[in-house]
Amino acid sequence: MTEQALEFFAEPLPKYRFLVVLGPAAAHLPPAQTALLPLTAQGAFQQITGLGAQLEVTSYPEGGVNDRVRQFPVRHSWNRIVLHRGVARGTGLWSWYQAGLGNPLGARRSGAVLLLDGAGVPGAVWAFRGGLASKWTGPDLHAERSEVAVEQLEIAHEGLVAVEQAVPGLG
Repeated sequence: MTEQALEFFAEPLPKYRFLVVLGPAAAHLPPAQTALLPLTAQGAFQQITGLGAQLEVTSYPEGGVNDRVRQFPVRHSWNRIVLHRGVARGTGLWSWYQAGLGNPLGARRSGAVLLLDGAGVPGAVWAFRGGLASKWTGPDLHAERSEVAVEQLEIAHEGLVAVEQAVPGLG
């Protein structure tokens, strides 16, 4: 590896520069059809929380083995992704939430969270699939504070993957 490539790995990405990309709101489509639909960038998010996953593990104390308890994987579960943004004219996030209320399958959207480097190039990308707008929270309003009104949208999804990024100077 070159010195430039090693430096690339050593520099952590800032957490203040990111982008959220969501697929079109529609009933859940087969993956081949979903890939044909354009992605739409949803900007101006103040904060994103909930990027994470857990592996449920069950303990099995094996008879005759007294120095350890075996651990076996059961299933993965995914944290809900929460998007926070300033309330703006229009009903973008609310419309997605409301569309899922009237559809027995929900209004599923796949998407991605892109963490950008200082030059605006994606440095880390996490993609989720089959997302449902599971909770919308409106702003807390207070007449004595001059703060931006913030809404939140919680996304329950069916999987999160870290997308491999090309490393400058390698390959």
